[in-house]
Amino acid sequence: MEMIDIVKRFPGVLANDHVNFDVKTGEVHSLLGENGAGKSTLMRQLYGLYRPNEGKILINGQERNFHSPEDAILAGVGMIHQHFMLVPSLTVIENVALGLKSSRGFLLDLDKVEKRIRILCDQYGMKIDPHAYLWQLAVGEQQRVEILKALYRGAALLILDEPTAVLTPQEVDDLFGIFRQMAKDGHALIFISHKLHEVLAISTRITVLRDGRVVGQRDNCDVTKSELAEMMVGRPIILQYERPLPEQGPVLLQVEDLHVKGDRGSDALRGVSFEVQAGEILGLAGVSGNGQRELAEALAGMRPVREGRITLDGKDVTHANPSEHIQTGQSYIPEERMKEGAIKEFSVADNYILEDHGKKPYSNATFLNFKTINLKTRQAVDLYNVKTPSINTPLKNLSGGNIQKLIMARELLRKPKVLIAAQPTRGVDIGASEYIHKRLLEQRLKGTATLLISEDLDEIRALSDRIAVIYEGSIVGIVDGRTATTEQLGLMMAGAQDKVATAV
Repeated sequence: MEMIDIVKRFPGVLANDHVNFDVKTGEVHSLLGENGAGKSTLMRQLYGLYRPNEGKILINGQERNFHSPEDAILAGVGMIHQHFMLVPSLTVIENVALGLKSSRGFLLDLDKVEKRIRILCDQYGMKIDPHAYLWQLAVGEQQRVEILKALYRGAALLILDEPTAVLTPQEVDDLFGIFRQMAKDGHALIFISHKLHEVLAISTRITVLRDGRVVGQRDNCDVTKSELAEMMVGRPIILQYERPLPEQGPVLLQVEDLHVKGDRGSDALRGVSFEVQAGEILGLAGVSGNGQRELAEALAGMRPVREGRITLDGKDVTHANPSEHIQTGQSYIPEERMKEGAIKEFSVADNYILEDHGKKPYSNATFLNFKTINLKTRQAVDLYNVKTPSINTPLKNLSGGNIQKLIMARELLRKPKVLIAAQPTRGVDIGASEYIHKRLLEQRLKGTATLLISEDLDEIRALSDRIAVIYEGSIVGIVDGRTATTEQLGLMMAGAQDKVATAV
């Protein structure tokens, strides 16, 4: 496959600027770039979701014009989406057959589909029960069903869009084994990821996009993580941080035997206990959906606690509301920043004072002090390098990284004793991630007790003094952040805590 001089424009945006990209039979070609670099736009043109304004796409040397994904699939192009395109209430067989014509007219031919699925499973070492319902399968198994769907449809070229985002390290290793076998069998694979170590582990070649342009293409054997990061951002990026041992300060956050209900009525947290000391970062690792969101909301006073106790700086805040948590010295960086952390229609200044607008110095009785609001917001914007045309600009006009920086400024300039940071770098590029990491480490040196909730193991290992692992609503172990290995954490994240030593 070749994409030659691809140009894609949207109103006011040049998403792809004469991009050249190709993939050969039997190779894994990785596509790297920050958010907004043009990776997804380029791949959506290859899959028929967009049409290029200029340039051409060649499949096996023949120019093709795709008007829909159906055209791309008929040409042998498949796509594995980050968010699974599967129906939970259907079986594996039914999901694979969904949308395909039956060879028996109005009658289903699910027996033929099952036979082909079993052949593909044997060929690629995938252990999946074809008769299992999707909701019964683990996340890693659901990912394999997506692959089966593409292979069943005869995809010779597969686009893999962040396929490891919700997998444990062991599941990633298994998935990479499947990808290597597919490449060996003559498939061409395009791998999109922001995880540099995974790109280096699986790729034959690596192409980097920045601001819609190709800034470089390297063979896997000729490049390092640091070089790739610098190509993505345009400047050197720190991937490992100096972290002196924390001084043993007092326990500022203590959680004891916490039970919290999830949205479906059953307990999402089952007896969670841990503590965080002053000047310490405790990382909470786990695969998405194991109770992290419910824990963060309970600690912020946004979700009721059914049983157990939360103590903040010696004060019982188990049933306190969010305002009382703030008054006791806690700050909260929420996972869903545009739902819980900010109001997109409000200005930068309005969002900066969102939690304190009724207090001095921002207001006096019933009147807002606009002079102080503007001054304090400008100071915060400058201090935290928030790129915005003005403090009166609607927040929705800022990039995700700059919105997150503003939320960080609001929460950290309050000088919190305890910080709950839930997925603080989700959806932001590597440059903004580096900035956020540095700020979290600065808070550590100031004596803040930080709970860092993240599904990114690289982030957890780079910042945490200790790492707690959550699985199905319970803490299965707490380990030293400096000595914990990816393999050890991966086993714990999969619930196999009996196979590892978990003691700190």
